Amino acid sequence: MSLALPLALTVAAVGCSSVPLKESGTLSTYSNLGAPKGKLSKSRAYVDGLSLAPIKTVAIEPTRFGFAAASRIKSPADRAMVANALDRALCISLSDRYQMVAAGESADLTIRSMVTDIVPTNKTMAGVSTVVTVGTGFALPVGVPRLPVGLGGLAVEAEAVDKSGAQRAAMVWARGANSFQNNPRVSEVGDAYGLASKFSSEFSRMLIAGKERKGLDLSLPSRQRMKSWLGGKPKYVACDAFGREPGLVGAVAAKYGAPPQWTEKKPKAAVAY
Repeated sequence: MSLALPLALTVAAVGCSSVPLKESGTLSTYSNLGAPKGKLSKSRAYVDGLSLAPIKTVAIEPTRFGFAAASRIKSPADRAMVANALDRALCISLSDRYQMVAAGESADLTIRSMVTDIVPTNKTMAGVSTVVTVGTGFALPVGVPRLPVGLGGLAVEAEAVDKSGAQRAAMVWARGANSFQNNPRVSEVGDAYGLASKFSSEFSRMLIAGKERKGLDLSLPSRQRMKSWLGGKPKYVACDAFGREPGLVGAVAAKYGAPPQWTEKKPKAAVAY
């Protein structure tokens, strides 16, 4: 404990990766966005609650990578995995409120997302952090947080447009991994993979509420979300285009630092990136 406490205090002070908000120029307009907000996740957002109220059907176009983000992650498979994880999380979350339809089908609302930046995870340091964290968890009554070195990050921008092409919601978002909330995974996109679902949760929460939400989301997940997160059949067939969640196997793998590539399930239908 005499060693763990000073280390934990040091990690608390510096254990976070910083990712700036970026505009890639893919949104139909940026003029609607509000001022930057947030501490862990930084964002600028806009939502037209009145226009979203009658929306019933939603389609998700496959997330793309901007040039800056793509140049940081050389593997097309890794980029596709992060994009797919983002889209899948969006589809599952939005199923609580909307009927999800496949991309290309007629929908009241279409969501377009772009990964604008990625801070790659240092695989070597992620491995060291896993050994330290898991090892001290067995040896000490209090586990040591992840080492504040080699943390990754993610920046995304997205918008929801109606059939006429009018922007009804938009968000420019960025977040870095931190020592307490993000398990180290031995993969260059280990942190980006996990943070993709964080973005999807915040964006879908705003769309469903029709307004920007403040504070932590303390509501219990719906039954359909729990089923999907455990790797079960999603509420709508359209979400199967992004594959099934790794479920409990994925959660255990994440705890012990395994790359998400080991447990990520391939989509049933081909998704273009």
